[in-house]
Amino acid sequence: MTATKMRPRALFSDQEWAELTAPVTWQGPALVLHAWSVIGLAMAAIALSGYHFLVIVIAAMVIGARQLGLGILMHEAAHGLLHRDKRLNDFLGQWLSAAPVGSDLNWYRPYHLTHHRLVQTDEDPDLPLSAPFPVSKASLRRKIVRDLTGQTFFKQRAFAVFAAFFKPELATAPGAEVIASRTGLGRMAVTNSVMLAVLTLLGHPMLYLVGWLLPLATWNPLATRLRNIAEHACVQSDHANPLSQARTTHTNFLERVLIAPYWVAYHAEHHALMYVPCFRLARAHKLLTQQGALENTDIAPGYLSVIRQVTSPAQS
Repeated sequence: MTATKMRPRALFSDQEWAELTAPVTWQGPALVLHAWSVIGLAMAAIALSGYHFLVIVIAAMVIGARQLGLGILMHEAAHGLLHRDKRLNDFLGQWLSAAPVGSDLNWYRPYHLTHHRLVQTDEDPDLPLSAPFPVSKASLRRKIVRDLTGQTFFKQRAFAVFAAFFKPELATAPGAEVIASRTGLGRMAVTNSVMLAVLTLLGHPMLYLVGWLLPLATWNPLATRLRNIAEHACVQSDHANPLSQARTTHTNFLERVLIAPYWVAYHAEHHALMYVPCFRLARAHKLLTQQGALENTDIAPGYLSVIRQVTSPAQS
């Protein structure tokens, strides 16, 4: 079974649809620049504070979320939405978004497009991320502890190395949570070596550990988990309605800074309109709301609401 496709002309005027799908030029590069600027400023705050513990903790949360943001921008590139020029789109998505956080655009694109085509069916490669829910509060707490203590990060990276060099077929197995290709690991090594070299030249090699690896190993896995949960867990999909195949979550400023950057929370709209770039999804949401098209869409008022929805004391 494949997901029913949206018929956007039934809901949008020609002008509205043209505006929503206008070719992306400067906006994609600007988003990549924004992600790295936030990361750089947070690292600078750590250095200027003299590596103060509280500043490191706050910066790790901000940077970890922006590392997730790089993954989101890789996702945009997978849809060809970082730039109208394919070569620039793929360069931005691969080397400046995917590689630094250990992902691989070439692997991710066919995997993710398969998810779109088969979303919430038995053949959906992302189904194992949402199928276990609801879970008990204790189970979710254990997952959060594993994320924040680095256990999730090291487990995924160990799996990536094992799959890349010993069992490459595992990289394409349903539910594979990391990109396990030799080229992906190679690009991560190159980009991270460049980052370490630059920080060393600036006189702050420790920033690579506390300002990059620490967020990548702690807050980033948690933010990624919360985003994954919010997108599809416990969503009652009607395969005849493309706007019911994912959840949209309203976010406040703090949630956008720490959990859901770059409009990723408009996930129902993205699944129905997957060639609308992320920075226009809020506009699409407003237009669809005006049309009454989101009445059967799971829309959560925030991430705490989602957590309450996907946890149950009765679950073991």
